[in-house]
Amino acid sequence: MINNQKIRIAVILSPLVLAGCVTASDGETYMGLNAGFSTVEAETRLATGKQAVWVQNREQAQDLTKRVHGMVHKKTINADTAVQVALLNNKGLQASYAEVGMSSAEAWQQTMLENPTVSIGVLGLAAPELGAYRAIEGMIASNILAIMTRERRVDIADTRFRQAQQSASLATLTLAAETRTAWINAVSAFETVTYLNRALIAADAASELAKELGKTGALGKSGQARQHVFYAELTGMLAEARLAANLAKEELTRRMGLWGTDVDYFVPNALPRVPGQIKKQNSIEKEALDRRVDLQLAKLELEAVAKSYGLTEATRFLTDFEIISGFEAEREIDDDVRKTTTTPQIEFEFVIPIFDSGEARMRKAEVAYMRAANMLAEKAVNIRSEARSAYTNYRSTHDIALHYKRNVLPLRTTIDEEALLTYNGMITSTFELLADTRAQISSLLLSVGAKKAFWLADANLSATIYGGGAASGGSAPAANVADGGGGGH
Repeated sequence: MINNQKIRIAVILSPLVLAGCVTASDGETYMGLNAGFSTVEAETRLATGKQAVWVQNREQAQDLTKRVHGMVHKKTINADTAVQVALLNNKGLQASYAEVGMSSAEAWQQTMLENPTVSIGVLGLAAPELGAYRAIEGMIASNILAIMTRERRVDIADTRFRQAQQSASLATLTLAAETRTAWINAVSAFETVTYLNRALIAADAASELAKELGKTGALGKSGQARQHVFYAELTGMLAEARLAANLAKEELTRRMGLWGTDVDYFVPNALPRVPGQIKKQNSIEKEALDRRVDLQLAKLELEAVAKSYGLTEATRFLTDFEIISGFEAEREIDDDVRKTTTTPQIEFEFVIPIFDSGEARMRKAEVAYMRAANMLAEKAVNIRSEARSAYTNYRSTHDIALHYKRNVLPLRTTIDEEALLTYNGMITSTFELLADTRAQISSLLLSVGAKKAFWLADANLSATIYGGGAASGGSAPAANVADGGGGGH
């Protein structure tokens, strides 16, 4: 009876012993409330110079709400402030951070051993001669294949966890880029409104002058109409510019996630001046390949697919394998004496690969790996080209903006000053002077467009290095764009 008891205990505990032989992975990496987010915060701070926060309770949310309100309410914000507010307040970004938490929980789950399945059966109920039952069976089932592949599954989950971190970083950089772009567009739109307002005053004066000259007969109807239509056209252009400015500001408001009284903020009336010198980027391709978050994400995808391919290969033939062990305690009557016989039991349960040999799953895994490899190669080629294009655009738009600043506008100013002198000396007619004023307005608007194109190219250069879409919040250009003029809308 002692020997049977030892055998029974050994058989019952054998699946648990097998499970215990597997070294537990360090699940503490994935257990914290902020698991993985420190990597996201550090990576995005390097690119943007701004703080990212993952809000996970009401107290944090309330503190950030107060902080954001103090940063924007009734204040004129620069590009740096706009980006920081977006990183703190945008709810879509918080949803991206939640993906990191879900991925860490999944990796944590994979570090745990599967719970064994216990089954108990009672046979021969209500047998008068034996008592309440005839036999009892107790079985414990453990998935041996899950134990054997556990290390690989944890490794895959860890790779997916790192992917989630990179995805969250990319979402942060994308939002920063979009916010900076929205700020530039809004400020540039209000600068256009400012110039059109000035032009409208001059056009109104010209229209009134034409009207008075018409009364005296000094100006015909066609000449009067020419001045009136110029004023009417400018009025329409100003209305369109104001609409564009308001819509651009609303776009910025959405990126920052503002509502309620927080929408009562202002942006400067004009973009900052174009700097005299440009940034030197002698190895922009290499820097982009080293820093681009989306390239790191593609590398992790290839790594994850490769590891999944290895798991598929390891389980190609044996897809399910369980060990089931336990005992059966059976009552019987021998010479009018009731005895109980205990019998140890052990079973192995697995799938026989008769119809599915795993070839289809292997082929799918191979094709998935090749797809990921080609996507990574394409990404690397495109990043090199994007880096070259971004720097060429940055350098060219800088030259164009400086051309307007140093050549076109000074010449226009000279023309206007000389025209005014000759007008005072009765050499230039009134309407020649007005024609020159029209040309100056056109040059000013072209200059605003050139300045806007430069700052967008400047922001896009940082996005090309770090990732994040059409533009990104790099720490270097941020200091320049933040110097926008006072006032605002």
